[in-house]
Amino acid sequence: MRIDFHNNTESSYGLHLLERITADVTKRSVELILTCNEEIRELNQRFRSIDAPTDVLSFPNADRGKKAPLGSIVISDDYVRKISQELGHTPQEEFTLLYIHGLLHLLGYDHESDQGEMRQKEQILIQRYTLPKSLIVRTLEAE
Repeated sequence: MRIDFHNNTESSYGLHLLERITADVTKRSVELILTCNEEIRELNQRFRSIDAPTDVLSFPNADRGKKAPLGSIVISDDYVRKISQELGHTPQEEFTLLYIHGLLHLLGYDHESDQGEMRQKEQILIQRYTLPKSLIVRTLEAE
């Protein structure tokens, strides 16, 4: 298992915890792309027909072979920095939370259609690695 990291920003984040989390849930590698709001907006428009930036996108690999990468996770650094400041935790913590969210989508979880399974799995990982509230929990609290 490895993370193939492409950093298209000037920010710097550690991958050690992300590697531990990934190894905790899969033996397959993951591509991780850190980018800006404009680039993630373009991807969101192209693949989801939503013309707006978003925090994280996941693109599962259609090849489900044991040696094939699990897929790609794209995270907006603009979002990481903004939300971490608003919520009072570190950018590294926000980056890790978004990575977990994207990773669970790659594993087939879908909080928009499941019965809380993704939220439960996310919460287990967050508690195990002592992180702040998850993306799903924050979204539910805002509603």
